[in-house]
Amino acid sequence: MERLKKGDSYSIERYNHQLLLFHRFSILNRDIKQEDSAIEYLERKLGLGHALAIVVGTVIGSGVFINLPIVARTTGSPMMAALAWFLGGLVWIPQILIITEMATAYPQQGFGYLYLREAGSPALSFLYVWSAFLTSDTPSITIISLAAASALSVFWPPLNGPLLSRAFAILLIIVLTVPHYRDVRQGGNLQVVLTLIKLSPLVLLILIGAFYLDSGNLYTPAITSISSHSLFAVLGAGMAATVWSYAGFPNLLYMAGEIKNPSRVLPRALIGSVLGVMAAYVLISLATSTIMPHDALVAAVGSFANPFQYLPVFSKFAAGFLGLAAFISMVGATNACIMVQPRIEYAIARDGYFFPIFARVHPRYQTPHASIVIQSGLAIVLTLIGGIESLLGYFTLSYVLQNGLVYGTIFWLRRKPDYRPTYRAPFWAGMAILSILVQIFLAYGTFAAYSRGGVIVAAILIASGLPVYFYFKTLNPKPASPSPIE
Repeated sequence: MERLKKGDSYSIERYNHQLLLFHRFSILNRDIKQEDSAIEYLERKLGLGHALAIVVGTVIGSGVFINLPIVARTTGSPMMAALAWFLGGLVWIPQILIITEMATAYPQQGFGYLYLREAGSPALSFLYVWSAFLTSDTPSITIISLAAASALSVFWPPLNGPLLSRAFAILLIIVLTVPHYRDVRQGGNLQVVLTLIKLSPLVLLILIGAFYLDSGNLYTPAITSISSHSLFAVLGAGMAATVWSYAGFPNLLYMAGEIKNPSRVLPRALIGSVLGVMAAYVLISLATSTIMPHDALVAAVGSFANPFQYLPVFSKFAAGFLGLAAFISMVGATNACIMVQPRIEYAIARDGYFFPIFARVHPRYQTPHASIVIQSGLAIVLTLIGGIESLLGYFTLSYVLQNGLVYGTIFWLRRKPDYRPTYRAPFWAGMAILSILVQIFLAYGTFAAYSRGGVIVAAILIASGLPVYFYFKTLNPKPASPSPIE
């Protein structure tokens, strides 16, 4: 009897111990599941206002001030430059229609990676992310932050020097990374404020330019390094020089999984903004050319072009005003790039085809914090390597090749039975073919508009992605399963 009581006491104690272990395991398992859930999905916190601010804030940034001299030099005259800006925007219309359709079919993080993966090409989807990370997305942060330093040089000329401009760019990247690390809505609200601030001085520039139509600057005879070439070649190079300025439209789709009501918000934000931006760039180009002599505009290649410096009255005040406005504009563009671009590395890492650290989601802030920090860190490294013009050539070739891959996927996606976009592009096949041909044309123009060094480096880095892909394929032989569409 005594032994039985001891045995029962031992059994009860052992049972309680096992129950405690089971309880601890349940809690651990719950935490793991919550962490996995956080890795899989980011919350939809952004509305139409945020979406428009991201598009406009990314597109109308440094390009309107940096590329004006490059387009002017390449085309050789103010009127040809304005035509290049118009055509550069016009060719974006079919591209926007195509990507809007695919975005409403797959409103998740990833953009080109997601569409290429769904079309059944994991190798190309990886190559897209690899080239974007190394040769277009990350360099865009570097280019804009360097341009921001150049814009403020009107107040302190040493900021245009190689050392101080890089130090300032690094500081700006660090400061803007912090809010996006902490909260996507916080970063989105900051983007709305910066976008609203930067639009007003651009409108003022256009209005002032209208009063200088009789200055005679618009009718400068054509003088260009490629003037001996055909009109086709000159316009091709000029349009290629505008690519950087129009390149921000698809960035919104990097974070489509964080947009509320994407079937309505995405078409409105994309289609509505492309026409407005195209008109704004043509008017800004003409206004700048009426105020600023063509030779002076061409001489500003590689730095910030400030037409208000050439106003006869209050030139110092006006130049400082536009310099500050340009700085705010570029801060907004840098902010948007840091916000949206890390989402594509997060998307592919979540599927097991990129470095796992990029898939980490902060347990408290619910942001892809590791991807954000790594991209900003690489952007800082790039500030120490090249200047603005070489980085633009490095960016442009990569960007147009990426776009060509994305537009081609619609021919495969349209064959899938589960492809159900809420927006259908009119004449989609013709639009897609035209969009691809435009990218080929722009790739040709890139070699005429920019130095060969940056273009060749971009081509080498893009090709290096294939062996890296096969490495990840050996680690994860099963194809990535499509993410559920919310």
